Amino acid sequence: MSSAAGKRRALRSAFPVLDLPFWPIHKHIYEANLRNSNACLKKYTEFRKKVREGGGESSIARHTQRNRKLLVRDRLRLLLDDEDFLELSPFAGLGLPYGDIPSAGCLTGIGRISGLWCVFVANDATVKGGTAYPITVKKQLRAQEIAIQNRLPCVYLVDSGGAFLPLQSEIFPDKNHGGRTFYYEAMMSAMKIPQVAVVCGSCTAGGAYIPTMAEETVMVHQIGTIFLGGPPLVKAATGEEVTPEELGGARLHAEVSGCVDHFAWEEKEGFDYTRNIISTLNFQLPEEEEEVKKREAEEEPLHSSEELLGLAPKSYNYSLDVKMVVSRLVDGSRFLEFKARYGTSLVTGFAKIHGHLVGILANNGELSYEAALKGSHFVQLCDQRDVPLLFLQNTAPGAALTPSTKRAEMNSNCLKAQGSMMSAVASASVPKITVVIGGCHGADSYAMCGRAFDPNFLFLWPNAKVSVTAPGHLSSLLPLDGEQDEEQKKQEEKLNRRLAEESSAFFSSGRMWDDGVILPQNTRKVLRDALDIIKQQQYQLSTEKRRSAFLRM
Repeated sequence: MSSAAGKRRALRSAFPVLDLPFWPIHKHIYEANLRNSNACLKKYTEFRKKVREGGGESSIARHTQRNRKLLVRDRLRLLLDDEDFLELSPFAGLGLPYGDIPSAGCLTGIGRISGLWCVFVANDATVKGGTAYPITVKKQLRAQEIAIQNRLPCVYLVDSGGAFLPLQSEIFPDKNHGGRTFYYEAMMSAMKIPQVAVVCGSCTAGGAYIPTMAEETVMVHQIGTIFLGGPPLVKAATGEEVTPEELGGARLHAEVSGCVDHFAWEEKEGFDYTRNIISTLNFQLPEEEEEVKKREAEEEPLHSSEELLGLAPKSYNYSLDVKMVVSRLVDGSRFLEFKARYGTSLVTGFAKIHGHLVGILANNGELSYEAALKGSHFVQLCDQRDVPLLFLQNTAPGAALTPSTKRAEMNSNCLKAQGSMMSAVASASVPKITVVIGGCHGADSYAMCGRAFDPNFLFLWPNAKVSVTAPGHLSSLLPLDGEQDEEQKKQEEKLNRRLAEESSAFFSSGRMWDDGVILPQNTRKVLRDALDIIKQQQYQLSTEKRRSAFLRM
């Protein structure tokens, strides 16, 4: 960064103000949405409590008393600058066919270490002894993908018992299974994305490769071990009795094998080492005074973010003007709308969120031919200007029907325009953040940067619905062949019940189809953190790709 760029002061936005209060005509919709949001909030609180309990009281007691190890959140308190971190997919692993795996057995997120945003992957050994399930692998891979996409340093807090063998066919053999973790480690090293591992528990079987492939590794005495097969396997194979410390303890790996770089007597010392390692990375962050001035120049929205609870639609028919949502998210409720009179079912324009300029695309009805063309134009405009994109997604609940030849022609034109918008979104090189504020259904969700289109972050509101079509709208996908018989009606009712269950935001988040469920009133803060995180990569001084990965001796 040039010195001139560092001295520029943040300017207040001169964009027009969106002053959109609630009117009496909105009252019944607002109240219905608010009741639904409160019910979703109750469920959110229950899930959060369940996740915080980890593996349960007995597992926590064994972990802290018998094994004398810190709990995973206590470890993060020692590692991070503060507790204000962005946790990713906290509800992953709940409601799965093979049972509940709270937080998928590991905490992932992004927090500040020595002032630098870093991804962390921290195993929770109170959940199934740190055993890796298929959802655990998926969560770890997603954290590494976020680190790669946003060029974030990555810290692994390893305390794992290896793969859950009864589900090995879903963990080991395929491309995006366990081996991908090590592939990503090698690629990140080649891309000069720093990685540090802290061995604060077992590293058994596949887990043993994580610390040995990291660029620097810290290991804690007596509680940290690294080996492919533990003492029971040694005894079964050779008859020899050996302790975990003799087989793969911190002394052995720090003094004999050289697998680790730093020996720590206790966990706190290990995390102090880690913080010091992060402080040696080649980043040049803005001065604190500059950050303070930037924050001072920010304006709060005109209306309270709590009002977003009444704007979170209970269903598609309960959607209010999406500009009311925008005005409660952006600085000073200021919004410069683009093509305001054309394709009005998609709202596009520029705004600032905590000082970050963003281009916003928000559904305000069906994604029509005109709206899709407008969306394509706006995405390409933001890509040309290097402006990050924010998608506020609330797509139509079902596919458009074709009752006439004229309507079929209109739908064909709409398909072509939507295909153009998909191409623009897919090929845009700027960062993209998606927040599903209502429905995420059908092909419209692809054009609005759904999961398949690789946004940097994708979050859901608790009221969100994610499915190919919304419950109650199956008729848009079923053939129109006259009257339905009883069997067909029963089948449709069964499918609708299944859609109602599987389209829930919590069902989606349990399977890692997103990066987490966030509360509407917290959305502005989450977006601020996400934009800060995305921006950090420009402060790294050495980013040229190396010819080969970092290799240990």
